[in-house]
Amino acid sequence: MSETLSHDAFLATVKFNEQGLVPTVAQSAATGEVLMLAWMSRETLAQTLATGRVTYWSRSRQEPWTKGATSGHHQHLISALVDCDGDTILLKVDQMGPACHTGAPSCFFRRAE
Repeated sequence: MSETLSHDAFLATVKFNEQGLVPTVAQSAATGEVLMLAWMSRETLAQTLATGRVTYWSRSRQEPWTKGATSGHHQHLISALVDCDGDTILLKVDQMGPACHTGAPSCFFRRAE
């Protein structure tokens, strides 16, 4: 089952938390690998949908953060999905370079024994 929504309808479906944020998973559109988890505000999600350049909300700096602005490792939006409860976003992206600030391809590189 698939449902296509306009940008406005998509934004209206998202349930932002008390801080006005929603958890967002970035996944490689090419490989399906989960790259990272970050947070988006209504404004950064709207900007991402409008421009195709992924922009998150930095909780540590309390400001918008366009992925790759300083590193050059941009994420280009391929598709955006919201889960059935409306409280989590999945972005399928074209990742330029490593996704993790450590230089790893994905932020998920530590494995439990």
